[in-house]
Amino acid sequence: MKCNFHTHSTYCDGKEPVGDFVRKANELHYDELGFSSHAPVPFENEFGIREEMIPDYTQEIDNLKLQQKTLQLFYGLECDFIPGMTKPFSYYQEHFNLDYIIGGVHLVRPLNDDRIWFIDGSKREIYDTGLQQLFDMDVQKAVTRFWEQSFEMIETERFDIIAHFDKIKMHNQKRYFTEEETWYKKLVDHCIELIKRKGLIVEINTRGIYKGRCPDFYPSDYALDQISKLGIPMIISTDCHKSEELALGYEDALKKLKDFNVKYLMYLKDKKWEEFSIQ
Repeated sequence: MKCNFHTHSTYCDGKEPVGDFVRKANELHYDELGFSSHAPVPFENEFGIREEMIPDYTQEIDNLKLQQKTLQLFYGLECDFIPGMTKPFSYYQEHFNLDYIIGGVHLVRPLNDDRIWFIDGSKREIYDTGLQQLFDMDVQKAVTRFWEQSFEMIETERFDIIAHFDKIKMHNQKRYFTEEETWYKKLVDHCIELIKRKGLIVEINTRGIYKGRCPDFYPSDYALDQISKLGIPMIISTDCHKSEELALGYEDALKKLKDFNVKYLMYLKDKKWEEFSIQ
């Protein structure tokens, strides 16, 4: 099987309408394609779907489902978790009957502070400015806050897939910390333990590599090794924003997973996750 559940269209910050992705998925002989618009956040932005547009989003995908012969289509949301700011993920599930939810941290909120640190996007200087202004260049404090926010999301929200597990490394580029440091590994280990306990799916995300923003997949090899040993379920995500990105890095990710002895990936059937063999 070939599946992608992390897809962004023009309903959020994607660059093409949903129909373009469906046509491309059929060309590539995908079995399942899931759309995952960024959920609304409570401030002005250019990346999230507007809540009033979610019914149009789900209806358009439902209409496209009727035209498919072999490709299965699904819709979900990629929900940002910002403590004290964002709506519970269950709100979107209950109001819009989603097939699945991806949970992620793109915006880090320091303790006792209403400002947020944007760790994603194409501009490294935004990452650096936030590190300076919100954390006074205390890198361990800043990075720990990212992981603490991830812990809280896992422990308090209901969702299916954790997005780009170690996104915090993207703009670091080994300038401020390394992933070999003991304090960092302890945070990674704890997050993996929580994921296992909650029964979440981890994606291997290819976007950092094909956009030239990160030399490695999310997650890195250290985390991937632990995830594999614990038998945590996985999917491959290209996190595409253009239809031409739909398969970028897919085969490389598949090879990486096999190298780490991952034997199965997950797919959706009747709103339940099931596994298929990749060996």
